[in-house]
Amino acid sequence: MVPLRGLTGTVSFGVLRLLEFAFARGNRRPRPMKGNGWILIGTWGSSLGNWPSFMSLLIWRKYKVVIRYSPLFILFSFSRLFRLFMSPTPPSSIPPDHADVLIIGGGPAGSYAAAALAREGIKVTLLEASKFPRYHVGESLIPSIRHYLRFIGAEEKMVKHGFVKKPGSAIKFNQFKREGYTDFVALGHNNNAWNVVRSEFDQMLLNHARSTGASVYERTKVEAISFSSADPDRPISVSWTHTPPPGPLSPPASPTDSSFPGFFPSSFNAKDFVSMPGPTSGKTTFTHLIDATGRAGILSTRYFKNRHFNASLKNVAVWGYWRNVSEYGVGSSRHGSPWFEALTDESGWAWFIPLHNGTTSVGVVMNEKMYKAGLHQPETPWSFASGAAGHSNCSTVVSRYLSNLSYAPGVVKLITSSGTLEEGSVKSASDFSYSAPSYAGPGYRIIGDAGTFIDPFFSSGVHLAMTSALSAAATICASIRRHCSEMHAAEWHTRRVSTSYTRFQVVVLSAYKQIRSQSDDILSDIDEDNYDRAFSFLRPVIQGASDMGARLSETELQKSLDFCVNLFNPTSPEQHERLSRRGDVAKELLDVAAPVVNPAIFEDTLHVDQLQHGDNDPFSDDSGSSSDHEKATETKLILNKINARRVVHPEYSINNLELEPLDGYVVKLERGKLGLTKSATC
Repeated sequence: MVPLRGLTGTVSFGVLRLLEFAFARGNRRPRPMKGNGWILIGTWGSSLGNWPSFMSLLIWRKYKVVIRYSPLFILFSFSRLFRLFMSPTPPSSIPPDHADVLIIGGGPAGSYAAAALAREGIKVTLLEASKFPRYHVGESLIPSIRHYLRFIGAEEKMVKHGFVKKPGSAIKFNQFKREGYTDFVALGHNNNAWNVVRSEFDQMLLNHARSTGASVYERTKVEAISFSSADPDRPISVSWTHTPPPGPLSPPASPTDSSFPGFFPSSFNAKDFVSMPGPTSGKTTFTHLIDATGRAGILSTRYFKNRHFNASLKNVAVWGYWRNVSEYGVGSSRHGSPWFEALTDESGWAWFIPLHNGTTSVGVVMNEKMYKAGLHQPETPWSFASGAAGHSNCSTVVSRYLSNLSYAPGVVKLITSSGTLEEGSVKSASDFSYSAPSYAGPGYRIIGDAGTFIDPFFSSGVHLAMTSALSAAATICASIRRHCSEMHAAEWHTRRVSTSYTRFQVVVLSAYKQIRSQSDDILSDIDEDNYDRAFSFLRPVIQGASDMGARLSETELQKSLDFCVNLFNPTSPEQHERLSRRGDVAKELLDVAAPVVNPAIFEDTLHVDQLQHGDNDPFSDDSGSSSDHEKATETKLILNKINARRVVHPEYSINNLELEPLDGYVVKLERGKLGLTKSATC
């Protein structure tokens, strides 16, 4: 039996094109049609413009039809009746009854997990509530992104897209000192990251997931998750609602155009004749579920209710998009790098990120209490960006945004007086950091912002999303391929997510200690077990092996922050290059991939006394010289920065998942064999 929808495309289109042709010939009436047979009344998809496509109805009858001036009104009158007999949504556009792996959410985490699993031959279904492209903030990436994209075969797409290359990042904590600069490219010419327009980046990843074989259903919202009666911790199905995209509703520019005289009345309105297809509901069962629902975190917030907010990182972010601004590092190897800056009132920090579409993302992250207190105080006068003064809501949201930007003089200088704020681009959101005690269980994994979120100061959001996504894919494969038990695989995923999150959490907290010029009590925000795993290499260095207590203390945490804050030391690539040329500093001390060393040994290793009193001037070159004391200080700044970078450097490579054992297992990163394998070092 030939499907009715198939006949629509082959028969009705041609019949109605003949009708259109007849009317295009100067309002001649078509000859009457007589006889017995099949009449197909249906889709008109021709050059009438943006008219809706109608369903089809096949009628058998004896008829005698004389078509006069408005034959298509017959079709319009049937449009509502057809919905009684035919589904508003074609079966191919709604989710299946069952999926091996069901992913909720199509952001970077969900799309990455879908692509990784589909490339392993696993049937993946992804449900996304929105229709892409859709807006999202978070434009700055770190170098690890390249390695992650390479594993799923998306690196070339990223390179060719045209996003702004990010060779490094500039960070200024102290207005009386120069900015620090971290050079990504110094570690390899292809080690740059990117600044991305998230709507384009996210859509690229979602489309890539499709291309790998994942079944993607947009405009499909998960309403509820059902759990097994035999195992209340195991999710077994989701209920969803799919909303079909609306058909085109715009009538022709001139309904009474001379090409169709008398065809439509002058008062014709397509909405009067077209019924929009309604939503379709259904249920899908699965073997494994991945929650990639972003900050909504459907499992953590609605069902497990185990989300923990960091008391020391409750902030508010306000941002907008600018044109006609300057850029940092123009004409140098730093061009394209974002600029980050501590606010002069010690309430937070600001960002300045150039994008390939000609706009620049400029935002402020402030302590929530200080931000709210500022709402009731006179605004700080601002004298920059005259192009923003004409905004319709400048007296409220925009003026407060500009007032807060005044605390970032470096950003103000980059905006310049000619900067133009895009109308309606200013947005705000809570910027609370959070985590949970678990991110996996029987038959489910939680990834990306659905599980954890850390303040974006270190641009780690997409990195953590992809780390957790790959961990979820690997542990699901490990369970399916019986590399280990499902329980062990789930526990491994939780430890992997927690370890990576805690590393960036401590680094971000160290930055805030510098920004706020104070030591907040953070012990309640740090999970001790996670800290032990993330910083097992650091504890004996900063505390001394003999002084390490059985329990993590606030004092030890503050020492960790003091160690990690060296990551932001105000040094330049030129200084690093000069130091490497000297030849009297051990290469291991300059290697960011080497083990962390105790900073106390720098004094002996560098022979600081010789630097201060010796006859040789190791820094003598065309760039000028300074006092021996300043040179020694600069040397220690560089070495301490390299030493601190070792804390997060393992995260910059996807191979860390193969090298860092957790519970005796590491990830097997090989296409077709993705999973977990026992570590050779355990």
